[in-house]
Amino acid sequence: MPVYNAENHLQRCLDTVLQQTFRDFEVILINDGSKDRTGLVCDRNAELDTRIKVIHKENGGTSSARNEGLKSYCKPKN
Repeated sequence: MPVYNAENHLQRCLDTVLQQTFRDFEVILINDGSKDRTGLVCDRNAELDTRIKVIHKENGGTSSARNEGLKSYCKPKN
């Protein structure tokens, strides 16, 4: 999930995702160079729930953030 300057909405979004009944999933948050406290919200949630992984990167846009998440957490099938 690419996030950028989302501190005012991110917690509500994560709360909604984490409250679903299906529990076997991972949330990958890619903080795309936010200038607010989005990174802190990401890190705080990752400390509280092991299903949340966080990547912090320089701002590069939504596609760049998505690609970083894929590169970091998805391994190609052989």
